[in-house]
Amino acid sequence: MKRCRNGELWDFEHEILGGDDIILGIDGGTTSTVCVCISLSDPRAISPSMACPMLARVVGGCSNHNSVGETAARETLEQVMAEALSKSCSIRSSVRAVCLAVSGVNHPTDQERILNWLRDIFPCHVNLYVQNDAVAALASGTMGKLHGCVLIAGTGTIAYGFTEDGREARAAGAGPILGDWGSGYGIAAQALTAIIRAHDGRGPHTMLTYSILKTLDLSSPDELIGWTYADPSWARIAALVPVIVACAEAGDEVADNILLDSVEELASSVKAVIQRLGLAGEDGQEAFPLVMVGGVLEAKRRWDIAKKVINSISKEYPGVLPVWPKVEPALGAALLAWNFLSKDYQQEGI
Repeated sequence: MKRCRNGELWDFEHEILGGDDIILGIDGGTTSTVCVCISLSDPRAISPSMACPMLARVVGGCSNHNSVGETAARETLEQVMAEALSKSCSIRSSVRAVCLAVSGVNHPTDQERILNWLRDIFPCHVNLYVQNDAVAALASGTMGKLHGCVLIAGTGTIAYGFTEDGREARAAGAGPILGDWGSGYGIAAQALTAIIRAHDGRGPHTMLTYSILKTLDLSSPDELIGWTYADPSWARIAALVPVIVACAEAGDEVADNILLDSVEELASSVKAVIQRLGLAGEDGQEAFPLVMVGGVLEAKRRWDIAKKVINSISKEYPGVLPVWPKVEPALGAALLAWNFLSKDYQQEGI
């Protein structure tokens, strides 16, 4: 561990003697990054939710290296971890485990690269776990257990599933260029495309033109081109989803079709994971949890994307059990680390 790194970021440690054992859970997404610090009062306790009070919570910016670059992503991650420790009056030597669940972790090489970076920050006794952010989202609905499927539909989208024997599978989550069309970015990008098509005569008239231009304070579709490419960040584009939903609710056929397409995309991702892992059993009737996470699924408006996704899935897999997490993914990551740590204790006979 390097004591002095990243300027004055860790200087607060000189003023803290130490403290109780703690766990850090980080949910790093395309829109924001959340780090929570929980107390590890007893890693052998039966219920982590009862044994681990939250000591600090910090929010930062994007930490998806595919979106902002690896340097900026790491700066954000290190910043939120340092701030969480500072707010909880803890230091790195008090950390027992870190679970970093971040979007953009798509391959073992991604995991190993991030693990090597974390090893340079924390002492050698700290247990380090790196996962895709979808894993933390699943854990937030299952209180740290890896079983079932999670569907994330926020700025980006991914479906990720685990079986009780440890097999895993994913669908989508490859980013906007490779077609996360059920995501907030995908929905908004289709709407912007529909406006341009309507403007130049290639597509039908749509209420989206007036509504989105008004929202962005633009006077014509021609200005939309400059607005889009001035800053094509994924979250900025995805922020238009509520406008699109409002147009669909008002009866706009183009907006309605865009949302219907997103429903089918999201449902097909989940179905692919269910099929590959056999989560519904051989007959397709067995029950399994489906954790629902992300702003696209949380709108709870008259045009309810989540409800339509569930209806589509349940036609083929009636045992699907939708779960709306009671804790945020960052806490799910911390509980996941707690469960990993608890298993290590059990295996060591502690």
